[in-house]
Amino acid sequence: MSILALKGSSWVTVRQYRRTLWLAAAAVAVSLAVIGGLRIWDAQTPDVWVQDGYRIPADENRGFRTLMWAMEYAGGALLLLPLFVAAFVAGPLVAREYESGTYRLSLTQSVSPAVWLRTKLVAAGTAALLTTLALTGVFRIGWARVSSPGSPAWDPGPYAATGIVLFAYLLAAVAFGALLGQLIHRTLLAMAATGLVLGVVMLVLGTLRWSFLPTRRATGPASEPLWAPHDGLTTGSGMLTSTGARFDEDICWREVNETTTLDVGDPDLWERVHDQCLARNDVTSRFVDYHPPSHYWPTQFLESGIVLALAALALFAAFRVLRARHP
Repeated sequence: MSILALKGSSWVTVRQYRRTLWLAAAAVAVSLAVIGGLRIWDAQTPDVWVQDGYRIPADENRGFRTLMWAMEYAGGALLLLPLFVAAFVAGPLVAREYESGTYRLSLTQSVSPAVWLRTKLVAAGTAALLTTLALTGVFRIGWARVSSPGSPAWDPGPYAATGIVLFAYLLAAVAFGALLGQLIHRTLLAMAATGLVLGVVMLVLGTLRWSFLPTRRATGPASEPLWAPHDGLTTGSGMLTSTGARFDEDICWREVNETTTLDVGDPDLWERVHDQCLARNDVTSRFVDYHPPSHYWPTQFLESGIVLALAALALFAAFRVLRARHP
């Protein structure tokens, strides 16, 4: 036990954040109780057998519907978790020490500035990663029930909760907090700045993530609906002429709406007008641009690599600033 006991700066850091650690443990316990309870409630109503041996939840299964509702909010909460860590853990991690002046006491205890900062980073990063690992484990307990087997999670919340990118953002939050805390020296300002910087990074990469890899295209007849095959993520769709040029289908829908004879009681007239417009404009097929399921993990790795690179740059800058001020 003495080997595992925390000492020195590690003990001080953990003690400073003991309330946050208790709050994290409580969040994991409550999440497990809620998701586990909903899974038990859902299991009370047997599924309904359908064709080809598949089963679907029964219409009267309120437990399943409540579980789906809970999983939507759980995915959003996990997506916002790095911002919470950035603002309330990483932001004040160093800035509070400078604002209160307690860092001077730490540096007089035969601890070098680099060891002092590294100890804080390791303690905060380890606690954040372990808490998130537990929360994502709880999320998967519910997600395994509400998701399609083998289908990747394309929505932002489940995408973060079922992959590795969430852990990269957590490490980036700690790194940004260490750098900005040394530059600002004010707890509240450091909290706001760290949350803002990480929020901008998450927003930009969340917007660009489906541009990292080239999409694939599926085509089909213009007269039939078309979806992305194999549970892929649709990024664009439309119609094509015989030359392969895109055609804006809204042109035909406007023509349908402007046709004054649509109120004669013929329910098929609007479809004929629409088809005549497509034929007149030489429209021959539909297309769907999509990401196949095989793009899910490469996108996770690419986004995580970018975030970790930014975190490494922030850590390098943080230690350079520390060395310049406390040689």
